[in-house]
Amino acid sequence: MNRLVGKKPEHETIYAQLREQLLFGEFVPGQPLTIHGLAESIGSGVTPIREAIRRLTAEGALVVRENRRVEVPDMTYARLEQIELVRVSVEPVLAMMGAKNNVSGVAAELERLDQEVNHAIEVGDIRKYLEANYRFHFTLYAAADAEVLLRVAESLWLQIGPALRVGCGRFGTANLVDQHHAATVALRVGDFEAVRSAFEEDIRQGMKFVSQTLK
Repeated sequence: MNRLVGKKPEHETIYAQLREQLLFGEFVPGQPLTIHGLAESIGSGVTPIREAIRRLTAEGALVVRENRRVEVPDMTYARLEQIELVRVSVEPVLAMMGAKNNVSGVAAELERLDQEVNHAIEVGDIRKYLEANYRFHFTLYAAADAEVLLRVAESLWLQIGPALRVGCGRFGTANLVDQHHAATVALRVGDFEAVRSAFEEDIRQGMKFVSQTLK
């Protein structure tokens, strides 16, 4: 049997790993990154690291300065306002589209993920909170079957991930609020506008939480 069948290319694996580290806040805003440093920490060659950096830069998750230094972008009020503007324009629509598609099992999965989010908040597990919160949103977004909008949302989450992690680390999880329960109830009864509204409010609350880290 050929063990290489179905195996991802190394550059795809490295990209996925760095993407996850950005999403769940293992890097902080303004943090410089070096190709050789990343290669050493991950245990890979520099070529797949360069390819991953190229892709993440195109998605807005990393920036390359004039001196070719790579870093996680700083979060500013102006940048945060722009991210919020696009998020509230795109993500509630994705949520409503996903709800309307009525994909089997999505409602039950969202309820399960909401319980994971709540448990992570209760015990103060920041990493688990960030992971479960991401999966909650993107489970419904993926059900929308809207690839263009989904890619926009993914890029925005990559950009906000490091700042959200800073907020959780500074203020803890006890102050986190969300509209997940309202969204799942609305989904169960087929109130698609209420799903859209719950996601919009959830996003605005999350962005307000991040803005407190900039003060």
